[in-house]
Amino acid sequence: MVHLLGLTKQFGTVMALDHVDLKVERGEFFALLGPSGSGKTTLLGLIAGFHEADGGKVMIEGADVTTIPSHKRKIAMVFQNYALFPHLKVFENVGFGLKMRGMDREEIRERVMKALSLVRLEGFEDRWPKQLSGGQQQRVALARALVVEPKVLLLDEPLAALDRGLRDEMRAELKEIQRSLGITTIFVTHDQSEAVSLSDRVAILDRGKIVQVDSPQGIYGRPKSSFVARFLGLHNVFSGRIIRREENFAWIEPDSGGHQWVSLLLTDRALGDCSFYVRPERIRIAKQLREGEPNHLSGVIKEITYQGVYHEIRVEVQSGIPLMIYEIDESRVASLQAGSKLNLYIDPKDIMII
Repeated sequence: MVHLLGLTKQFGTVMALDHVDLKVERGEFFALLGPSGSGKTTLLGLIAGFHEADGGKVMIEGADVTTIPSHKRKIAMVFQNYALFPHLKVFENVGFGLKMRGMDREEIRERVMKALSLVRLEGFEDRWPKQLSGGQQQRVALARALVVEPKVLLLDEPLAALDRGLRDEMRAELKEIQRSLGITTIFVTHDQSEAVSLSDRVAILDRGKIVQVDSPQGIYGRPKSSFVARFLGLHNVFSGRIIRREENFAWIEPDSGGHQWVSLLLTDRALGDCSFYVRPERIRIAKQLREGEPNHLSGVIKEITYQGVYHEIRVEVQSGIPLMIYEIDESRVASLQAGSKLNLYIDPKDIMII
C-alpha cells in the first residue's frame, strides 16, 4: 500500500531522513518508533505530503505521489493535539473534509453519523470541542479522519495527550476500529508499549535511518544492535567477545572481565567481538552458589524497588557488572534487603547474543 524509495529530507545542515526504504502492506498497522530527533515525524510528514522530499519517492498503491499535494493523496491524519476547529461543533468538525469536497448535505450527514457511531460518539454532534474530554476530542479527530474514507490513516502520537488509564482504553478502541475497517495505518510513537500492543510491525529509526523492521516479538526477541536493545529498554546489555564455541554453546568474556557467560548459540556466529543481553525477568534467584559452574553468579543487592506487579532488584556482580532483575514471587523478595548477598543463575538460552 505504501512504498518509500530512497526518501531523503534535509533541514539546513541536519539530515532528517537519509535514503529511507520501507514497505507497508495493505491493512497493516505499522509503527514508527525512535528517540526524539530520529526522523519519525518527518517521515510521517513526507508520506502525508506536508514536506517536500529532497530525494526519493513516495508510492501509494503503486502510484508515485511524491509531488502530489496532500489533499489528493487519499490519506488522512490525526495529530497529537487533535487540531479540532474550536468554532465548529462536533458534526461540523467531522464533516469539514466532506464539505470541502463538495458533497451534498444528505451524504455528508449520513457519513458523519456513521463515523460518529464508529467511535461511539452518537449524540455528541451538537457539542463544542471545549465541552469534550480529552478522550472524546481524540475520538472526534479520529472520526474526522475516517469519514473521508482514506486509503492510508496516519497517526502522530495520537494518545500522547491522554492520561494513562484513558490511553490504555483508547489504545484498545483504536486497534478494534482499525481491524474492523482493515485500513492501512502508520503511526508515530515514542512509547514502546504502545507500539508493541498496537502494531503488526515496527520500524525503529535512529538519526534518519531505519535500523530495524520487524514484528513486535522480533524487535524484542532479536534486536539487531545494542542501540535497538537499549532503546527498547532492554536492561543488562553488555559488550564482550566470544572466545570459544562447543556444539551449540558459546563462551562469552565480558569487556569488564570476571565471570565468563555461556550462551546457547542460535546462529552460526564466529568468534570475536559481540554484544549480548539478558532480560531481567529471566534471571533466577538461586538458593546457593555453585562455584565454577556456568552462569552461576553471586552479587550484592544495591537497591530493591516495588513496581506493583514485580520487584525491581539492582545487583552488582563480579567486576562491578550491574544487573537488573525482575522478581514477581513475593516470598523470594521478603527476606532481601540492600547490602545483602544474592546468588543468581541464568539459563544459557536466556543469554541472547545480538
